[in-house]
Amino acid sequence: MLQGARHEHAEALKHAADEMNIQIEIIELRKSKQVDSSIAALVLPGGESTAMRKASQSESLLSSLFDWMSSHPNRPVLGTCAGAIIMANPNEEHKPFISAEISRNAWGRQKESFEASVVIDLETPKPSDTRYLEIERDQFNHKPLKISHEAASSSDENFPGVFIRAPRFIADTINCNIIAKLGDEVVGVLQDSRLALTFHPELTLDRRFHRWLINTAKHNFP
Repeated sequence: MLQGARHEHAEALKHAADEMNIQIEIIELRKSKQVDSSIAALVLPGGESTAMRKASQSESLLSSLFDWMSSHPNRPVLGTCAGAIIMANPNEEHKPFISAEISRNAWGRQKESFEASVVIDLETPKPSDTRYLEIERDQFNHKPLKISHEAASSSDENFPGVFIRAPRFIADTINCNIIAKLGDEVVGVLQDSRLALTFHPELTLDRRFHRWLINTAKHNFP
């Protein structure tokens, strides 16, 4: 919960859990002492990776998350945009958590942000309930951004990809499973239970990646 689209991810997780009729607890991580073995899954949100690294220094949160990821290799992690950058380039003490190099802001500046249909190859549970839940403001008066239902919903099997100052995977460095493509461009990879995307699924109403996270956590925990 340092920076970026963390509230949108929390909303997406609540929706995904409701779609699957599963109860979950969302732990808003801000300090290293909150990170322990009771955590079943982790989301590294989109935002600004440099800002996240700086914001984590006082409480050593990212270092603790990297330790947790190293200690629990089977527990799922979803990293989106900046989260994917952090997974590919953690710190000097930890090896990359995905076998792919990534280039920051490689699609261009903010004005080059775009939306496009992404082809997904990832097995995810189907939703049993698709009600929309209105998420209330939290104790810090934060609330997820309002999402347009028409623009952000899947119209076919493809995914409504939202790319904001997006990074790019360097094609000849990818040594893990490719699960998302935009034309010939790789925009999502999976290595064991570590899923990295260069776009923002939390800014859509398609919850399949969050259902994947919950489903994988259910089967891999403890």
